Amino acid sequence: MAKDIEKGETSQPLANTATTSSSNTTGNNTKVRVRPDPVLATCRCFSLVTVLASVLCIVVNVISAIRSFRNVSDIFDGIFRCYAVVIAVFVIVAETEWSFIIKFWKVLEYWAGRGMLQIFVAVMTRAYPEISGERHEVLLLRDIASYTLLACGLIYVVSGVLCIGFLKRARQNKAITTQQAIKDLEDLERRRAELEALLIVNDP
Repeated sequence: MAKDIEKGETSQPLANTATTSSSNTTGNNTKVRVRPDPVLATCRCFSLVTVLASVLCIVVNVISAIRSFRNVSDIFDGIFRCYAVVIAVFVIVAETEWSFIIKFWKVLEYWAGRGMLQIFVAVMTRAYPEISGERHEVLLLRDIASYTLLACGLIYVVSGVLCIGFLKRARQNKAITTQQAIKDLEDLERRRAELEALLIVNDP
């Protein structure tokens, strides 16, 4: 009988140690590393290129508008350039996927709509003929900006037809759900560790 009691007393700390080690192992295993989605990473890079091309179009149109307003005979060209700047700003805002804008401009949620808007800005940037007083650097910057944005717009239209935009949104929702689940799991593990610490302190 005494031997059984001694065995029970010695086995109890071993069980407690095993429980503690298993809980620590579980806590360590809950730290999940999420690999970046290659589709979302590619879309972010492409969106960055589109934004840079739009910014270049804005710069070119602003320079052309200033020169047109200085020359009173080209005032309509200046107004045309101002419209191009405003629409290029909409292209940049669409790339941010700001929910406030998407709410009122549903067409910008679809890649085909974004692509057509980008093509329109590229054509507006390249539309007017060369002015004799323009510098070669400005003309080169205009060609680079317009053709780059035109290429981005064509890729957007083709990708929209192939439903790549729906794939991106599905991946985004999956990534958001995964991140929220990991955050909730970490909060639960943190709360569990706090409760275990309280039990150890209050244990006589």
